[in-house]
Amino acid sequence: MRLTQYTDYSLRVLIYLGLQSDRRCTIREISDAYGISRNHLMKVVQQLVAEGYVESTRGVGGGLTLAHAPDRLGVGDVIRAMEPDMSLVECMRPNNECVITGACRLHGMLAEARDAFYEVLDRYTLADILDQRMTERLGAALGIRVLGPSGAASG
Repeated sequence: MRLTQYTDYSLRVLIYLGLQSDRRCTIREISDAYGISRNHLMKVVQQLVAEGYVESTRGVGGGLTLAHAPDRLGVGDVIRAMEPDMSLVECMRPNNECVITGACRLHGMLAEARDAFYEVLDRYTLADILDQRMTERLGAALGIRVLGPSGAASG
C-alpha cells in the first residue's frame, strides 16, 4: 500500500503548522523548509482549507494556521480526505471489469487489510506526531525554531 505524494504533502503541511502554532505560516516558507514545489503545496493547502483542517488568512499578516488543535486532527481522517483512491486493485473500483471477480477472494483480503490500515491510523492524531519529545528534532530537521507550551523556544 502506498499513499500519494499529495497526501504525504498534506501531512507535512499539518506537521509544519502544528510546530508553528504560535503564528501564521506561508506556503513559501513551508515549501522552502521541505524543498518541495510551491505550486504543489498551493493545491494541497486549498484542499486542506476546504476540508476544514487549515485556516487561511489573506492580506498583510495573513497566512496559514491549523483550524483545530492537533489532538482533534485524526491521521486516519486526514488520509481519507486527501487520498483520492484507496481501491487497491481493479475489483475494488466502482467500474470493476476484472473477469475473475466472482471467483476470487483477493477483494475481501485487501479490503480487510485496508480497513486494518485505517483502524491503526484512527488511533493517532497530529498531536501524536508532534509529541514533545520529537518537536525539537522535527524543528531542527525543518530549520525552524519550535516554541514549547510555555512559549519558550525549545532546544
